[in-house]
Amino acid sequence: MENIESLYHIETNRTFTLLRKYAWIFTLTVAVGGLWIPKLGLLVLPVIAGLSLTSFLKGRYWCGNICPHGSLFDSILLKFSKNRAIPQFFKSNFLRISFLLFFSFQIGRKMINVINIYGQAPFLDKLGFIFVASYLMVTILGGITSIFYSPRTWCQFCPMGTIQHLSYKAGKALGVNEKTDKKVTIESTEICHECGMCARVCPMQLEPYLEWSENGQLDNEKCIRCNTCVENCPAGILDIKSDSADNFNVWEEVDLDYYKKDKIKAEIENIEKFSENIKEFSFRLEEPTKIDVEAGQFILVKVSEKHQMYRAYSIAGIEDEGSLIKVTVMKMTDGYGTSIIFSDFEKGQEIELKGPMGHELVVDKEAENVMLVGGGIGITPFIPIVEAIVNNDNQINRAKLIYGVNKKDQFLYREFFEEMDAQSDKFEFIPVVAFDDNWDGQKGFVTDVMDNYELDDYKIYMCGPGPMEAAARQLLEDKDFDQSQLYAEST
Repeated sequence: MENIESLYHIETNRTFTLLRKYAWIFTLTVAVGGLWIPKLGLLVLPVIAGLSLTSFLKGRYWCGNICPHGSLFDSILLKFSKNRAIPQFFKSNFLRISFLLFFSFQIGRKMINVINIYGQAPFLDKLGFIFVASYLMVTILGGITSIFYSPRTWCQFCPMGTIQHLSYKAGKALGVNEKTDKKVTIESTEICHECGMCARVCPMQLEPYLEWSENGQLDNEKCIRCNTCVENCPAGILDIKSDSADNFNVWEEVDLDYYKKDKIKAEIENIEKFSENIKEFSFRLEEPTKIDVEAGQFILVKVSEKHQMYRAYSIAGIEDEGSLIKVTVMKMTDGYGTSIIFSDFEKGQEIELKGPMGHELVVDKEAENVMLVGGGIGITPFIPIVEAIVNNDNQINRAKLIYGVNKKDQFLYREFFEEMDAQSDKFEFIPVVAFDDNWDGQKGFVTDVMDNYELDDYKIYMCGPGPMEAAARQLLEDKDFDQSQLYAEST
């Protein structure tokens, strides 16, 4: 389990602007170049002034968007970091206060000595070297902690960070940053997957998904507003918003009937192994004993008690009138959640579920023509969908399922879809293989097959890997397809 825990924190891009990507040049210029040109240290003075003013209005925004040392940690040292959990000691108020007092004492003592030579030729060099030395020390200490722990370890007890923290508190006390401050904001906690991705990518190792305030914002004052969680949220429901803004107004825009996050107590009734990295899990519901679920929805499976973390999986099967739910799981390389599922989940084990959730792939029963496009493990939500199209009452006249894989032995549930094809005149199963000379059927990509049809006649439902979805969207854009008739979910 210790090895699995090492997978929790994820290395991901944290530099979304040129400033954040290259500001580290300033750090090395001052810290190293200042050893030969001490006056370069004077450049730190406007940095201190800038971060103090910025934090007064926007919290630790400087840390996540402007700080040269932060750029060094995120742009350069992240590549070499072990990216482990930051020890609690480094996060303690004791260490933060101690370092602030230590820095204040050292710089104050040196400043007093330098003031004694004010007006003399070496004054500016001596003054600049004070900041060169401190910048160099931060670079060395911050670099060491970055490599052995996590890139933003130093930021937990950085004196400048503590100054920003105090300045921010002053701004809040005076009420001057109510309109200038922007925080990580969630559209709605109801539609959050609780997957923990925001925490796993957070440079400061905060846990936004467990800390939302009543107005859906992250009030943790250690947040550096770096946008990393926003960029990596699988549900795309995070943004940086003003505290006084109306946020997203999604409580009115989203039909929350499709996002029932009721806790469900279930037992693993069966585990079927399809391959070394794909398994199907059958969950027998115990409390409640059955749920109302629509084909195309997904369920949340709790994978970590320690992190209170869930993984979202499309429902691959609904049996016994909603009392048995099946999901298909592909083990991801270095995947935290799937590693736990593959190593720890056993038949007979009690599991906590939440849901059902989602409406992206719930098929319009009044549509005349439906095209389903699946790739890889993304085929799973179409199992109950196809079954419902074939066996239940609906207005659908034609339904096509285009299922693409790289090799012919990678098809999942192929026999089921072929059986549905043989059973129904309105359903057609079109398997397509990209790279396999031994495959006698349709060859190429799903987009090659889609291109053979007049797509404007269909409502399209798509689920698959990012590259497949991107290529399909490009095809639809080239054909001037009405995007309101496209419903997609990525795997």
